[in-house]
Order: sequence, then structure tokens, then C-alpha cells
Amino acid sequence: MGKGGSISDEEWERFLKEAEAGTEGAPKEPSARARFVARRLRDEPDRPQEWRTYRPAQRRRGKARYVVGLLVAAGLLVVALNPGMVTGWFGGDGSGGGTSLPAESERPRQAPAMSAAQRPTLDEPFRGSPAARWRDGVDGIHLPAARATGWMSRTQVEQALDRSRDFIAASSLDRGVLRGERPDKAIALINPRQDDVQGYLAATFRAPSRKNDPLLLFSRFEKSKARLTGDVVKTRGRLTFREGEHGAVEVTADVTFVYPVVRAEAGSEDVTRTIARREIVMSWDDPAKVAIEPGTFSLASYKVDYTNGGCGAVTGYFNPQFGADGAAADSGKGPEVDPYDRSTSMDARMRKAGEAGCGTATRS
Repeated sequence: MGKGGSISDEEWERFLKEAEAGTEGAPKEPSARARFVARRLRDEPDRPQEWRTYRPAQRRRGKARYVVGLLVAAGLLVVALNPGMVTGWFGGDGSGGGTSLPAESERPRQAPAMSAAQRPTLDEPFRGSPAARWRDGVDGIHLPAARATGWMSRTQVEQALDRSRDFIAASSLDRGVLRGERPDKAIALINPRQDDVQGYLAATFRAPSRKNDPLLLFSRFEKSKARLTGDVVKTRGRLTFREGEHGAVEVTADVTFVYPVVRAEAGSEDVTRTIARREIVMSWDDPAKVAIEPGTFSLASYKVDYTNGGCGAVTGYFNPQFGADGAAADSGKGPEVDPYDRSTSMDARMRKAGEAGCGTATRS
């Protein structure tokens, strides 16, 4: 793979000749059955809400065929405690003082410690949050050292990691996308021969629905209702990679994003936070075995859970709730959830959530 994730001209020419000749073992069109089943419960105003986990179905790949299942499982919808009950980390005051944490090179052993409650402000939107010590944007996403894996050399794996992080940035950190614009840069990195995924992408922005919801892959806010405050989105997470089927290099991104937002009205000072954790598996396939455009990956699976993103009608946007809106809302009856806890896998979170419906977030 060359700069930008492309393979050599010689490899691609050989692939095209084999495909046109119908050579046995030539790559077939990839497919992904994007079946989404989501539980949407009523709004719980003024409280961080959804804790939604999207589980990929069993991957099935034939001799030269890429078949990916994407199944959205009902997760736990989270409501928060009093919005003032937000907490810090490591016994500090959570005000943002102190040095940033080193990048997360492996899964932490425990959740961030609780501390005194403090409200976020326009000047300190991460005040009272573990994210106050997280890094900004892509700096909070750890990349491992590359090594030759599958069909790729060490240099090619390094480029695949860079391009995978580019997708995370383009889908969850790009300022235009966060304002609701179409994520064209991110979409351009997804294999255009993955017909089912391309069908989902075509439908999701035209007519968002439970089956076709942009929030499954992209972070977006409706600019008429909420806007980011400041220039910083805090992140914490890492990329890992391994050899997949047919020599593919599978890159897994597990990243938590903390978005500070205010009401869209000019002069608003009512700050809240939406927290989203995404796990996306990107398969950088051998073009001699899987039909894929140079410089793109096949979407293998994804999971996402988010807090204070809204749980009413599907709009294709996060719908954060602010202080005055939810004073009369009831607490959830499901298990408690800490959206900052990265010590457990998202699969474990989903098993804990089960069919509990609305739970209670311990902090926002």
C-alpha cells in the first residue's frame, strides 16, 4: 500500500485481469448485510441517555467472498443523575488542572475514580469530568507500532493504521460533520464495492430510520438545536490490529469521544456533554482475494454507545438535553452505567445492559 493506503499498480493490474477473465479464486464483490434493530425509548430530558451497543453479526467469508453482517442489538438507554452530579478523576477537582494523561496503549484495569461534583462552564466545558485530563482530538487515539502482518509489509500496516485513524477523525471529529454536514471524507475511505454498506450510506442521510441511522457510524448535532462550545473534543482510546481471514489486516478502533455542547441560541451558557464510545473494525483486504478499491477498507463491524444523545424519534442527530428541560424526568430503572469506564469491553457492556431499557448514568 502506498501513500494514502493504495496498493501497487502491478498488484491492481493483476487483480483486474484475473477478475475480468473469471479466474478461479479471483476476488468477488464484498457484501455486508446491514440489518439494524434498535430499541427507541421515550425521551428522558436533562439526562445523559442512550447507552446503545451495536453488535456485528457472525462474519462469514467464503473462499473468495467477503460477507459481513452488521446487526444492531438493543442496548441500554441511559439517563443521568442530576446534571450537577458530574465528577472528576484520580481524586482531583476535575477542573482541568494537571497534565494530560499518557495515551491509552492498553485497556485500563478500572474506571476513573469519582470526586467532587462540579458543573461544566463555557470556559471549562470539561470541568468535573475525567475527560479534563484526556488529550484533544486525534492526539487521544493511540497507534501501536506497526509490523508486517498478513499481506502487508510493516510500512503498509503503518499506512493502514494512519488511514484508519483518518476515518475516525473524519467520522467523529470533523467540525463540518459535527455540524450535521455529510461525512464525504469518511465515506470515501469505505470500500465502494461493499454494496449493502453503500446502500445503508445512501439511505441514512436521505431518510434516517431505525434501520438507517447515521449515528451508527458518524457523530452529528442538529445545528438548530445544539452547537459545540470551544474548539476541543476530548478523546481516549486506541487502535489495534491483527491478521484476519485471507491475510487481511483488521484494524480495530475503540475510542471514547466527549463533546461539550450548548443550546444553539446565541448567548447560551447552558453547557452539557454528549459522550460516545465507538468500536469499529476496518478490514484492509488483499485485492487479490477480495474486491476492493485501492486505499479503502471493508467495514467489518461496528458498535457504538452514547450518553445524552436523545432516545426519541430517529433524526440522524445527537439530541442532547439541557438542565431546564429535564427537571421532572424520572430516573432509569436499569443498571447503573459509567460512560467514562473503559475497563470493560463493549460486548461486556451489552451483556450487562440486556433488555433493561433505561438505566442510570453515574456521571456525565
